Amino acid sequence: MGSASLSYKGHRYPVEVISHCVWLYHRFPLSFREVEELMLERGIVVSYETVRRWCVRFGPAYARELRRRWPRPGDKWHLDEVLIKINGEQKYLWRAVDQDGMVLDILVQNRRDTAAARRFFRRLLRNTGAVPRMIVTDKLRSYGAAHREVMPFVEHRQSKYLNNRAENSHQPTRQRERAMKGFRSVGGAQRFLSAFSGISPHFRPRRHLMPAHDYRAEMTVRFAIWEQITGVANLSTTA
Repeated sequence: MGSASLSYKGHRYPVEVISHCVWLYHRFPLSFREVEELMLERGIVVSYETVRRWCVRFGPAYARELRRRWPRPGDKWHLDEVLIKINGEQKYLWRAVDQDGMVLDILVQNRRDTAAARRFFRRLLRNTGAVPRMIVTDKLRSYGAAHREVMPFVEHRQSKYLNNRAENSHQPTRQRERAMKGFRSVGGAQRFLSAFSGISPHFRPRRHLMPAHDYRAEMTVRFAIWEQITGVANLSTTA
């Protein structure tokens, strides 16, 4: 169980409250103050600053535990970079997904040159522990140069028409970026987006491809996994 590596020592609120607040913040486009209000409606008084600390402390840990349960990535990877504003400055969010839309990794960088592409390629190979059969990118020249240096043995297709999978994967991030009114620092953006890309997809099965009863059954399983990795499930077994 993933929660074995998590410690709630020193937190006066129960695990159910902490994990629920982290879930609300990463699953829906809510501010910390809005999470505070939702909890108050349930009779739980918790400050938005406390919610923020919980998300910073436990969000990345929950995301890591969820990723450990993900299936092995597919062999066709789609890579894309998108412009984001951080404290008024232009940065780039690099993203990779497989053919099934599973987010493989994200990285916030200052540039989109060959060095940035090379850094992202190496990070991808290291963090996934896998090598793709093919990568698909747009026609940014940096991809081609980095591909020849890092993974020349992998097939590389460059086309703006073949990379909708990666481009569509940016949409939830854009939604959160608007709700948060932008990011304040590169480190903060990287920490949040790493946690967000691990937690949010867990609760976003491809609903349009399944009937309602299958969707509800799938979500029941996913909520059970969430309770396991956060430690909520342990409460019922030890009670």
